Amino acid sequence: MLEMGPAACHGGPVVDLTALLADLRDEGDELDALVSGLPAADWALPTPAEGWTVAHQVAHLAWTDDRALLSVTDPEAFAAEIADAVRVSMSPQRWVEDGAAAGARTPPAELLRRWRDGRGTLAVALATVPNGTKLPWYGPPMSAASMATARLMETWAHTTDVADALAVRRKPTARLRHVAHLGVRTRNFAYAVRELTPPAEEFRVELTAPDGDLWTWGPEDAAQRVTGSALDFCLLVTQRIHRDDTDLVTVGADADCWLGIAQAFAGAPGEGRKPAGGERR
Repeated sequence: MLEMGPAACHGGPVVDLTALLADLRDEGDELDALVSGLPAADWALPTPAEGWTVAHQVAHLAWTDDRALLSVTDPEAFAAEIADAVRVSMSPQRWVEDGAAAGARTPPAELLRRWRDGRGTLAVALATVPNGTKLPWYGPPMSAASMATARLMETWAHTTDVADALAVRRKPTARLRHVAHLGVRTRNFAYAVRELTPPAEEFRVELTAPDGDLWTWGPEDAAQRVTGSALDFCLLVTQRIHRDDTDLVTVGADADCWLGIAQAFAGAPGEGRKPAGGERR
């Protein structure tokens, strides 16, 4: 899973990089609390992502943080790394899988230390990026705020997988707004990656936040609409839940189609999750 960067949008979060990095830290701290006391054997527990253990999930985040740090500190080296991967005909998905697999073979204590050090170093580096600077990435270049938002989305998604593996029910927080915003902004990408033409008109998205507030995107009078809980929307756009297991409601054929293909991460179309058989998370 390679994350996408967001753009400005009605209803999106105000870009305060300091606050955003604090939210990214808090999201990482939640995962840290889940795995810091785990026996070594539990790092091998399977997660809902096929073939990925708890160790794979943490290793992937550590690997992607390393790539993001390289983008910030040495853009030319980052570009050269991508060029090397292209030369050996390595697909982005294969590159991701190999990175996670290599990290998962690391002893858990060492892997945890590596991830902690990497996410801390990345946060410091992002805080120093000058306004207006665009950082190279696997898709379009993005700002430091976009990179931080994308890292938060991915951390939240993989923490969800770890929590599911450990049978821990997470408490949703206001940080979901960042994930939801990214999910809205990647609408057209979800079409493009499937070689489909995205609708020309904007959609209206109205999501109920964990505290009961309403988060909105798009024109109030839009014909195509999506409503429901922010948690279910975030789970859907990160492909952590099957659409049938959400409370999301659509108005309009285009909005209905979008929810069937939505993904907030870069790369090939995801396979998503199988229906839970009527059992909600």
